Amino acid sequence: RQRYVEKDGKCNVQHGNVRETYRYLTDIFTTLVDLKWRFSLLIFILAYALTWLFFGLIWWVIAYSRGDLEHLGDHSWTPCVNNLNGFVSAFLFSIETETTIGYGHRVITDTCPEGIVLLLLQAILGSMVNAFMVGCMFVKISQPNKRAETLVFSSHAVVSLRDDRLCLMFRVGDLRDSHIVEASIRAKLIQSKQTQEGEFIPLDQTDLSVGFETGDDRLFLVSPLIISHEIDERSPFWDVSRGQLERDDFEIVVILEGMVEAT
Repeated sequence: RQRYVEKDGKCNVQHGNVRETYRYLTDIFTTLVDLKWRFSLLIFILAYALTWLFFGLIWWVIAYSRGDLEHLGDHSWTPCVNNLNGFVSAFLFSIETETTIGYGHRVITDTCPEGIVLLLLQAILGSMVNAFMVGCMFVKISQPNKRAETLVFSSHAVVSLRDDRLCLMFRVGDLRDSHIVEASIRAKLIQSKQTQEGEFIPLDQTDLSVGFETGDDRLFLVSPLIISHEIDERSPFWDVSRGQLERDDFEIVVILEGMVEAT
């Protein structure tokens, strides 16, 4: 069967016919965080490399327009940037300026007002690029995707009597010593539905009660716990027989939420 949510927790849904793609650019930070690692690293490298190249080209244009490149070795001439003799050195000066390395070989002089303005502009934009890209990388590294792999669900769910009540039960456990703080669990029944008016809903979502009224949905997940859904008059399985349960096409999605204690 084609699943709505895979066993590893990934939603098996692809968005198609999205016309207003500009909305992704309006929320560029979330878009970059949601990208795969190979694209995030590519954008991370390009963001720095392109800014270095861009400002390096401007430094070279300033030196070329002032005639600094024509007076190389002329000690009576005061250039905009000392020891800048070509595009490569302008590119290196751009890297040194934006990363605040400061080797001391190439340095801007006080006779170049356009260079001073460009220096201020590159320092400000460089700080913005650093804050934006480092923030993206930090959020992406701190995502708990790998932490979720140490949360284990039982391979099978069972329907059985518990305290003389018919219940749908499954088990969940945490493999790590660091606990999940304020853990809560909920369950959704994904099933096609046709309303009384004849409307067909292909992926209708129905809540399965796992203790919301009594507070049993808030877990103290120190040891493995059995999560139970009582099949009563309010349950969507109340009128379903055992044979129909085996034939029906539906899916139960269990969502465990909480905060990682270590981070």
